[in-house]
Amino acid sequence: MASHARLLPAQTIAALRIVTSLLLILSAAASARAEDAAAYPTRKIRMLLPYAAGGGGDVVGRLLAERMGKTLGQSIYIENHTGAAGTIGTQMVATSANDGYTITVGGMTTHVLAPAIYPKLPYDPIKDFTTIGRVGVSSIMLVATKDFAANDIKGLVALAKKGEPIQYGSWGVGSTGQFCAEILMQQTGIKMDHVPFNGIAKLAGDLLGRHISLATLDVATATPLVKEGSIKALAACGERSPSLPEIASYKEQGVAFDRSLSWAMYAPAGVAPPIAQKLSAALKETLGDEVVKQKLLALGITPQFVPGEEQRDINARDITAWKQVAKDAGIEVK
Repeated sequence: MASHARLLPAQTIAALRIVTSLLLILSAAASARAEDAAAYPTRKIRMLLPYAAGGGGDVVGRLLAERMGKTLGQSIYIENHTGAAGTIGTQMVATSANDGYTITVGGMTTHVLAPAIYPKLPYDPIKDFTTIGRVGVSSIMLVATKDFAANDIKGLVALAKKGEPIQYGSWGVGSTGQFCAEILMQQTGIKMDHVPFNGIAKLAGDLLGRHISLATLDVATATPLVKEGSIKALAACGERSPSLPEIASYKEQGVAFDRSLSWAMYAPAGVAPPIAQKLSAALKETLGDEVVKQKLLALGITPQFVPGEEQRDINARDITAWKQVAKDAGIEVK
């Protein structure tokens, strides 16, 4: 008895052809992505920094970009996009293409403190980024004009308890600088009025121009100004800085605070693992360069590479801890 093959309807055959074509296209795209990852980088890389040109974060980013570019065989150019304590530029990174051609250097403010104070933060600091690795740890410096009436925390507390109105500036609501000042007030019981600035360069300029007498600055910005005698430092929020080792820390001056404040490199979420690994390896090599090491130390940053996934887990734990600090201090941006 002859067997009869069952013929498929024309519509089904057409659908199968479409599916087959789509599978071939996807396979080709996947192959192209693999080839791109192997050849990466084939063009210039953008380092989008959420800091004003000339500020500490900008200086750090440019230093890393120059050395990493040599390692990767492609130049890394800088774009500065400031505002909202760094969160505007950071959001731009989060929404950029995840092809490995946009990276950033983030500090405590952008990736740990912002989620503690912004209930509607437009990015998730964990889910929306590929963490490339830690750059290093640093401190925040409590600084003042040369003629400010106090030279250390003890003197500042005494001044505040006399009833003198004290204002301090930071580079934005929710910045690491504000958190350091709030911790100081919580621990000592003094009151100071916060004056937020739009960027650290503007804050440093107004401090030099004596428009404000007391401020918190990142150590990279503060170090050269203190060393040249333009301003003076009262304390280090965090550990003693290698660039200003004579300035005692909060803890050494009786304020219970000894957290490390870290810098790290990020890219948008979803970067192909081979590309992320190349960037991570380039960062690690850069931090091992003696010239880079010495320049970072001069800026008050202790180079300390930590792999991306490990740093990501550290950030997640720190966010939880700092949320409690923000709650106790009543810091929130609505």
